[in-house]
Amino acid sequence: MRSKETILPECPVATTVALIGSKWKLLIMRNLLVRPWRFNELQKSIDGISQKSLTEALRSMEADGIIKRTVYPEVPPRVEYALTDLGESMRPIIKSMETWGLAYQEQA
Repeated sequence: MRSKETILPECPVATTVALIGSKWKLLIMRNLLVRPWRFNELQKSIDGISQKSLTEALRSMEADGIIKRTVYPEVPPRVEYALTDLGESMRPIIKSMETWGLAYQEQA
């Protein structure tokens, strides 16, 4: 869950943008809405994302309580990322963005 020191904007739209506004976070969430993913799977599925950017986005989203990181006690260790209930609650937002994007693509 996010730390209490985090200062959020007063505007609720600005709060949402602060939490998921980067293009990488939105694409990570798009994938995690389908199923849990491993780090390398995410990196391969998101064209143009660097290892550093993916790591930073995942850490930020975990700190904000949007995703959870599960480490399985195996050799080699297996780590999966999945949405929390808070992350799942953003499903309608992402779905609306998808619907709008499809409509725009059809017009273009």
